[in-house]
Amino acid sequence: MIRIVLADDQALVRAGFRALLNAQDGMTVVGEAGDGAQAVDLARELRPDVVLMDIRMPGVDGLTATKTIGADPALDATRIIMLTTFELDEYVFEALRNGASGFLVKDTEPAELIQAVRVVASGDALLSPGVTRRLISEYAARSKSPGTARELGVLTEREREVLALVGTGMTNDEIAARLYMSPATAKTHVSRTMMKLHARDRAQLVVIAYESGLVRPGWL
Repeated sequence: MIRIVLADDQALVRAGFRALLNAQDGMTVVGEAGDGAQAVDLARELRPDVVLMDIRMPGVDGLTATKTIGADPALDATRIIMLTTFELDEYVFEALRNGASGFLVKDTEPAELIQAVRVVASGDALLSPGVTRRLISEYAARSKSPGTARELGVLTEREREVLALVGTGMTNDEIAARLYMSPATAKTHVSRTMMKLHARDRAQLVVIAYESGLVRPGWL
């Protein structure tokens, strides 16, 4: 059973999501929050698998709440999907840096929302290659200046290559084709890279690839 918390300041939006998600096999909405502070409290109390978090809420916003949840070791298993009004919200990259596993626009199709919850609950990031590339080209250049690549010293040369390709938005299959390896091997390299860099998911690998200087905005 995938346990979900909804965080949105609009009661009608929450009601719509709740009705949709509760109607699915294997999903249940266990809590609702009207702002970020309530979302953090519910996450700590209920330990949900997924939080659907609106970015813009009064008081404590979704970005701040995501950062708080992402920094809490007790909530490592909780995944956050950011809800935005626009496909490329100016805060999305910051949200990914702070621990979000992906984002959805609020008017997404019901089937896409359901699939997104299942994908994130399984431990994958909700970032398609196309969305990743657009996100990077639009906003990665505005992020803080890249640091040194010293933090990548724990990686093998092959893992650095894989990380760079993840940073450009490639899937495991595309990485496998580029590096002449099987998709299973590519997936293993990605998993080991996430473990070594303490990344929650693939979305954070994209952020690390840019902030370490391994990949730089402008390549695309």
